[in-house]
Amino acid sequence: MSRKPRSGRTPPEVAQSGAAALGGPAEGSPPAPRKSRTPAPEAPAQISLPTDPAPMVRADPPTPLPAAAEPEAARIALAVSAGDPQPAPSPATAAPPAPEAAPPPPAAPPPPPPRAAAGADTPPSSPHENGFRLPDPALVGRTMADVAERGQRIVHEFLRRQGGTDGPPNPDPLNIGSAFLEMTTRLMANPARVMQAQIGFWQDYLTLWQNTARRMLGGQAEPVIAERRGDKRFKDEAWRENEVFDFIKQSYLLYSRYFTNVVHGAEGLAPKTAQKVDFYTRQFVDAMSPTNFWLTNPEVLRKTAETGGENLLKGLSNLLSDLERGKGKLRIHMTDESKFTIGENIAVTPGKVVYRNALMQLIQYSPTTETVLKRPLLILPPWINKFYILDLRPKNSFVRWAVSQGHTVFVVSWVNPDESLAEMGFEDYMRLGPYAALDAIEKATGERQVNAIGYCLGGTLLACTLAHMAKRADDRIASATFFTTMLDFEEAGELGVFIDEEQLQAIEARMSQRGYLEGAEMADTFNMLRANDLIWSFVVQNYLLGQEPFPFDLLFWNGDSTRMPAKMHSFYLRRMYQQNDLVKPGGITLDGEALDLRDIKVPSYFLATREDHIAPWKSSYRATHLFSGPLRFVLAASGHIAGVVNPPDSGKYSHWIATGDFPADPAEWFEHATEFAGSWWPDWQRWITAQDRSTVPAREPGAGGLPALEDAPGSYVKVMAGD
Repeated sequence: MSRKPRSGRTPPEVAQSGAAALGGPAEGSPPAPRKSRTPAPEAPAQISLPTDPAPMVRADPPTPLPAAAEPEAARIALAVSAGDPQPAPSPATAAPPAPEAAPPPPAAPPPPPPRAAAGADTPPSSPHENGFRLPDPALVGRTMADVAERGQRIVHEFLRRQGGTDGPPNPDPLNIGSAFLEMTTRLMANPARVMQAQIGFWQDYLTLWQNTARRMLGGQAEPVIAERRGDKRFKDEAWRENEVFDFIKQSYLLYSRYFTNVVHGAEGLAPKTAQKVDFYTRQFVDAMSPTNFWLTNPEVLRKTAETGGENLLKGLSNLLSDLERGKGKLRIHMTDESKFTIGENIAVTPGKVVYRNALMQLIQYSPTTETVLKRPLLILPPWINKFYILDLRPKNSFVRWAVSQGHTVFVVSWVNPDESLAEMGFEDYMRLGPYAALDAIEKATGERQVNAIGYCLGGTLLACTLAHMAKRADDRIASATFFTTMLDFEEAGELGVFIDEEQLQAIEARMSQRGYLEGAEMADTFNMLRANDLIWSFVVQNYLLGQEPFPFDLLFWNGDSTRMPAKMHSFYLRRMYQQNDLVKPGGITLDGEALDLRDIKVPSYFLATREDHIAPWKSSYRATHLFSGPLRFVLAASGHIAGVVNPPDSGKYSHWIATGDFPADPAEWFEHATEFAGSWWPDWQRWITAQDRSTVPAREPGAGGLPALEDAPGSYVKVMAGD
């Protein structure tokens, strides 16, 4: 008997991969108490490198299959369907072995005694001697009755929501059909290239069949193709040690490479069309992975055999729960949300709300030093997500760290808008956001000038505000810091796939019905950018393995989505992403002023992250040629979240800095940049204190010109998108 393969990913590992896909920390992040301590950093995970494809080989003459090489997949499949596997047929009387999933199963053994109700404290049904348990008939019956009842409610709710829409649904809301039609036309113009790709595919596939036959006869063979480095889908050892699953995996990888090569071989496509075709081809390839289907996933087959299929019943219940949560649309549960409470074990830095209006609450945090820098620090987070990504846990909170460095920190906590705010536009966010915050800070502290930080969309708003203030000779923002911010949207990365006229019209039609864009729709868009880690890994974990999500704070934040007011969001998508008007002098007018980014002369610090899939660092770099004041550009390792939320004590990601002028080509800048170990936070602190080192006695929230309204993190942040 071959040894039992190592199991695939556990729920914490799935959660960690999801967090990594968000650009988040790789270590597990269960809910922490209020007084947590920073643990020692973990060592990076070891990743096995793929082997080189093997040349064409000729199979050896058939020999009896050794008992030790009996396929584990066959035993698992047999156990799931019946019981003990039958011995393999003799090579003398059987056809040459082929890579099939399993031989026909024998008759099932007598069933074990039935179990009591699910969850009752009764012993489980006795397992078969090979570890296989038959399903509990009572549990199956109850589950099916529950499925019927809940399914009826889900369908009713879905049809009710569909009935509320005007006109028939758009059969192609993502405008994919026209892009693939154009690609097909281009491919047909060069059939020789397609034929060449097909010949290469079949040559590799024939080699795979020969190698699989050799392995099934007890021989050894190198893989024809290997998964890319770091692909966690095939972590289970059965994908390598078992001949059948190895054949399934390599077949999938060959098909994936073939589809990708054909798409890339289509010449003459417009760049936007080529990007869309490539993106959705990868979506299709990822969806068809054998790990996503229970019959071709060894870990799921093993779990099914061990539990008598209870994992599938539990997975079906999980699926129904997610459909209920989405009111007929699938909303995948990524984490155990019941383990987190905002203000209790997440976003717990002490402070007070000192100001509020229709769009935001302004939080002032309590000092931890006797003296503070004279200039307060204003942080403008994006309103696509919630601000507490900068105050997730005490050990990685940028807010708490900035307070400890002597800053009087103010953070804007944006409202989660409803239909009453449908007509709030981008200039309203500027007027009721940074402008209102500046007025409130002056009342609270007596200080007119501040240092300001803008994160992602908050950085775009900060740049617009600075250009607007320049027109009015308003110098209240003395320095500006931009975290992973795009100002030039010419190369907006894969988010550009979702920006074309047809899709924008569909989004605007949906927003016109309810006054806002659902937060879940924004979340779906971002999840598609990392589908394997943020969609399919949870499909396997929740629905096929029937496991409950692992409590993970970053995934809780990711699922805590916000709505977008219709007027503001339409303006942002069209004027920034589609038309790229912000970089055009006078291209955008806000509150009576035509904006020109070249008017911005305040000292500016730009932070980009090397693996950012939302604001690509080369696009962020373009801002170095838009402003007229002194600039510092820093490139951090990792992604949109982890590259920013990288405390000095973590010892994790490095950063790059270059001195001198900024070349037009970001690759040239990177070539001359110097890599520094560890976090960029200390570099930013040195830069910001160099602007003004003056200090004053610490300021307590509510002790100045503005009274405390409520404790941090306030009430706006606690409004969920589903409320």
